[in-house]
Amino acid sequence: MMPFPAEAVSRVKVLVAGDIMLDRYWFGEVDRISPEAPVPVVRVARREDRLGGAANVARNIVALGAQASLLGIVGGDEAGGKVRDLAREAGINSCLVVDNDLPTTLKMRVMGRQQQLLRVDFEEGPGVQALAKLEAQAKQLIAQHDMLVLSDYAKGALSQVEALIGAAREAGVPVLVDPKGHLYQRYRGASIITPNRLEMQEAVGRWHSEEELEQRAQALRQELELDALLVTRSEQGMTLFTQDGRQHTDAYAHEVFDVSGAGDTVLAALAVTKASGMSWFDAVLWANRAGGLVVGKLGTSVVTAGELS
Repeated sequence: MMPFPAEAVSRVKVLVAGDIMLDRYWFGEVDRISPEAPVPVVRVARREDRLGGAANVARNIVALGAQASLLGIVGGDEAGGKVRDLAREAGINSCLVVDNDLPTTLKMRVMGRQQQLLRVDFEEGPGVQALAKLEAQAKQLIAQHDMLVLSDYAKGALSQVEALIGAAREAGVPVLVDPKGHLYQRYRGASIITPNRLEMQEAVGRWHSEEELEQRAQALRQELELDALLVTRSEQGMTLFTQDGRQHTDAYAHEVFDVSGAGDTVLAALAVTKASGMSWFDAVLWANRAGGLVVGKLGTSVVTAGELS
């Protein structure tokens, strides 16, 4: 495996567009059951907010030493302000569209003894005006970057994803997509899509052998006019499909503690290494290593260039 190209990565500029969310953690101790209902009582001792979704991809890109701009939609609320603050602290160039009629997507997790006891989600789809602003801003920003990363969490920010891919193709900027759902026609013309095992099954059906997976993956890749298709397969590793065929790498993780946000780290590492000049498969090897490191951490975390090296 070639050395991590830290110097080349430092010159890379990535635009991340997609669904932004705030991950809020309440950590506490559980020492009794509620007299009102058979549920644990958590005495909250510490609170922590972290960037989630597309914002976590951007945070990982910066942690790896590259430059990241973040484009997405937040509400004009406390959580939206927190996203802006955290992005600034992380060194991310924020290009956020504010929709005052929308709550910022917020995932609140209650933790007891390092275990997740409850998650509460606040989310609504963005309005037409906010989406039009996002598209206009994307078209201005794309040409100033080496790579466009689309982080789709099906929260609505990428409702017009076809227009963003079209604009990137016109500007000659490669597009990496972390897809959602099974309607992959939306991503036609991207450079690569990175479905996980379950998402791939939703898109092409269950496969019963590696040969069958390869046949279906290559058919999908050609249909969508992709350079590459990467299936991330948890403990089974990652499999890349290009016009040159199939290439596989086994999982890197030594100990799995928390898988939340692992896909964001994989996407970030893939983007910066590919944009630095690596081949798709060499970039996949580094993405696999980064994903293996981040699942050993609690919650949405990042991997740094130093940890990778």
